[in-house]
Amino acid sequence: MKNPFKINKNIKLKKIAVPVTVLLLTGSLTAFSYNTELTTSTYVKSPDFLEKKKDSVASVKAFEKVYSVLMSPRCMNCHPIGDIPLQGEDSHIHTMQPKRGKDGKGLYAMKCANCHQPENTPGLHAPPGNPNWHLPPADMKMVFEGKTANQLAKQLIDPNQNGHKDMKKLIEHADDGLVLAGWKPAEGLKLPPISHKEFKKAWITWLETGAYAPKQ
Repeated sequence: MKNPFKINKNIKLKKIAVPVTVLLLTGSLTAFSYNTELTTSTYVKSPDFLEKKKDSVASVKAFEKVYSVLMSPRCMNCHPIGDIPLQGEDSHIHTMQPKRGKDGKGLYAMKCANCHQPENTPGLHAPPGNPNWHLPPADMKMVFEGKTANQLAKQLIDPNQNGHKDMKKLIEHADDGLVLAGWKPAEGLKLPPISHKEFKKAWITWLETGAYAPKQ
């Protein structure tokens, strides 16, 4: 004969286990619903973005300014579709046809630093300069050329495409040396459409309000 106390104890445990299971399932479903809503509307990849206040209108409006800078020759010329950088205000193929190379600094003897010195070379249409002049590396090309605002916004916050940058690193990137070089163009080259201060403000606003991608 089985011990009745043992049976009752088991029944009691089962009764407790049922609501706990329900609570766990309810919590899981709620979390799934929340994350799905965010990912489909904002293409959020990093948990960092979930901690900020969302404002799709402010975010998209800020990205319009960001996009205008990234698609200007000062940025896009070093983010081409192919492995040859672009050049000039019309973003034509670089006349010397240097190749990207594995590290983005050129291939074989034709290195970016051969012509692009630490500072802008004096003279009209002479090479702009920076101590770290290069294209993005071959394994993380970060193409801007031909991208719609929607495509570029999604690419910029995807760690698998943006150089493994999280929220903090993306914000810091606004003050990267090569980014700043866009506002110190060589003689005869135009500045980006807005100041760096305006760009940085728009960049941070876009990120901190949800990094929403425009529909187009």
